[in-house]
Amino acid sequence: MSDKTDLRIILANPRGFCAGVDRAIEIVEKALEKYGAPVYVRHEIVHNKFVVDRLRDMGAVFVSELDAVPDGVPVIFSAHGVPKSVPAAADSRNLQYLDATCPLVSKVHRGAERHHADGKHILLIGHAGHPEVIGTMGQLPPGSMTLIETEQDAANLQVENPENLAFVTQTTLSLDDTAKIIAILQGRFPAIEVPKKEDICYATTNRQHAVKLIAADADAILVLGAPNSSNSNRLVEVAKREGCDRSVLVERAKDIDWSKLEGIATLGITAGASAPEVLVEEVIDACRQRYNVTVETLTLTEENVTFKLPRQLAS
Repeated sequence: MSDKTDLRIILANPRGFCAGVDRAIEIVEKALEKYGAPVYVRHEIVHNKFVVDRLRDMGAVFVSELDAVPDGVPVIFSAHGVPKSVPAAADSRNLQYLDATCPLVSKVHRGAERHHADGKHILLIGHAGHPEVIGTMGQLPPGSMTLIETEQDAANLQVENPENLAFVTQTTLSLDDTAKIIAILQGRFPAIEVPKKEDICYATTNRQHAVKLIAADADAILVLGAPNSSNSNRLVEVAKREGCDRSVLVERAKDIDWSKLEGIATLGITAGASAPEVLVEEVIDACRQRYNVTVETLTLTEENVTFKLPRQLAS
């Protein structure tokens, strides 16, 4: 007779890879097939060490900037998007490049450009230093955009022309936090122009709503994702805000602090948009070594979004 205690696992669905991440990884894989190794990638293609390490093993070389890319080899830009100066620099060297920017990030870029063409000053709601924010701000001349990170930033903002504002947002933010910031901005600047469609992407939205569903029933939640993954960190925050205090971010099963799960009967598991399903399976297997596990899935919605590959790779 087993001396293991029972553990009910609830899997959030949707979880894990989104269409933009699927596309970005496929771009690297297809480029390696078409051009052979090495293929260079500027920055991590997506924020996940497991994914990056696997692609590195296949022949991808990850670099911080273009000056580390030798002449005559293809280079790929990451899913987070890049400032306009990056493709311009690639063109100046006649480098062949493939843009793996998520189409939903590109949509934010085009929205910012439209607002700028209309003469508006743009407020970008996002996190300083995140590659997506750097890329979005780099679509326009310096000074065209002001970064808003917090409700306090929104409350304290001073602008020259309050009648001539628009805002865009990073695609991987907390829905609830962003809504509060937007409410402050709209209260202070009633004429501010809003995005035609929500900038926070469908995958971020769905994963946050799904983790809220499992938080209501879980004693603890594990979020699979990288420490530098914005959408994964937001899932932990959302779960805690929903009342599941024992919610933590882990990269791999080996990173779990089992002492923090002592006494639980129900464990929720989800994964950020750049975390592969194999890591979820790894965590479930690790749980099975310690508990009598039953697994169920709580589904918010089924996702069926796909994005086309760049024309250079379209078969």
